[in-house]
Amino acid sequence: MKIKSFLAKPFAHYVYKGIRKGMATAVEDQEAILKDLLKIGRNTDFGKEHYLGNVSVYEEYLQAVPVRDYEQFKPYIEKIKEGKHNVLWKGKPIYLAKTSGTTSGVKYIPISKESIDNHINTARNALLCYVAESGNTAFTNGKMIFLSGSPELERIGGIPTGRLSGIVNHHVPSYLRKNQLPSYETNCIDDWETKLDKIVAETISQDMTLISGIPPWMQMYFDRLMERTGKKVKDIFPNFSVLVHGGVNVEPYRTKLFDSIGKPIAAIETFPASEGFIAFQDSQHAEGLLLNTNSGIFFEFIPAAEAFSPNPTRLSLKDVKVGENYALIINNNAGLWGYNIGDTVKFVSTNPYRLVVTGRIKHFISAFGEHVIGEEVEQSLIKAAEEEGLYITEFTVAPMIQQGKGKSYHEWFIEFENMPRDLEGLAKKIDNNLRNKNIYYNDLITGNILLPLHIRPVKKNGFIDYMKSIGKLGGQNKVPRLSNDRKIAEELEKYVE
Repeated sequence: MKIKSFLAKPFAHYVYKGIRKGMATAVEDQEAILKDLLKIGRNTDFGKEHYLGNVSVYEEYLQAVPVRDYEQFKPYIEKIKEGKHNVLWKGKPIYLAKTSGTTSGVKYIPISKESIDNHINTARNALLCYVAESGNTAFTNGKMIFLSGSPELERIGGIPTGRLSGIVNHHVPSYLRKNQLPSYETNCIDDWETKLDKIVAETISQDMTLISGIPPWMQMYFDRLMERTGKKVKDIFPNFSVLVHGGVNVEPYRTKLFDSIGKPIAAIETFPASEGFIAFQDSQHAEGLLLNTNSGIFFEFIPAAEAFSPNPTRLSLKDVKVGENYALIINNNAGLWGYNIGDTVKFVSTNPYRLVVTGRIKHFISAFGEHVIGEEVEQSLIKAAEEEGLYITEFTVAPMIQQGKGKSYHEWFIEFENMPRDLEGLAKKIDNNLRNKNIYYNDLITGNILLPLHIRPVKKNGFIDYMKSIGKLGGQNKVPRLSNDRKIAEELEKYVE
């Protein structure tokens, strides 16, 4: 047994024991975090403007700090970018995470000396929980790949700035550096397809044991490997045993991913964001992701139906309920206060607090009052595809609003790995699944207000070509599942078969 795998097991059990203990004290830990945040926050520009010095309990905090999205938070970020100190948190951030939002353009999210551990240690903890539960330590001796953005950083206001995945790359522990691929030089390549070819060249002859990334970009990596060798991934990397994924729901990609691998392996889901590492899969046998309740973030939850209300109901952790859809609000030790990160979640357990990501607040279709969300379209498609034996490469949905030319409907742009024999039959199955999940959509179909959905097959690599055309191919970029307008749909018209 090699030294890394020998040491991994006792360390994993030590960390796992602490995580298990934290499950029982989650509410108390959250209350303590809010107090700690307020102690530092009251001396910042933001704290003085919002009288945080007079706030001692959550009920007072609700009155002092409104919920904001990035656009409303932007004036504070602009001050930080100008080099000013003590704006949202003490001193200056040690990094600005640059992320391309689909609704706000480029966003700059502060990461502080205190908050960087949340990003680094949570990723580590996800792996250690897997080790403690499974006993598998062999993967620690092989090569590991993290499909990420460039680690090259620019400076804005004197602050190193770049993609979160690139920032985190600078904090990979020294004991893992020799295991990490691709090389720094390859990771710095901006063009995704050039970078992917280099990654394949660097890894194809290595003993890869862990592969991590966003599902669609991992699939591109697998496709390129198989094109080069004519083999399944398991035959290229016989010791590959751990897949770490996050960024988007893996379910639409799962069947094809694991078919490409060619054998069952452990999959660990994570919920990282530039604003904080929210949750991670702590068990291979339990549903959902464990909320990161003791890592510098105080969480709030707004019923999703009130997400755009000027005075929404705000709940702390102790008041959430299983099965309810919530907009996720964070307050953290990098100076984000009442910040709406744009994701919606649903708890599947409150003992411990485990959740699933259900979509994005601004990614929904309600052009006709149906308020269809990401979770509903994904599950409707997955069920139908499984019944038909179909692999889905990528998809997105938009409303088709007809004006004086017949009834409106939802238009689904789907890239199939294998084309369905009966496209109309598949559309009917998906439509019925969606009607069973969303009563408002069902009422519109039943009332003959909407027509059943239409499918537009996208040609092979059509979504890749679309992402390339808008400069968002690879890295941490992803295709929105839902739009409430036709912007994406109009661009995708160029790639329809």
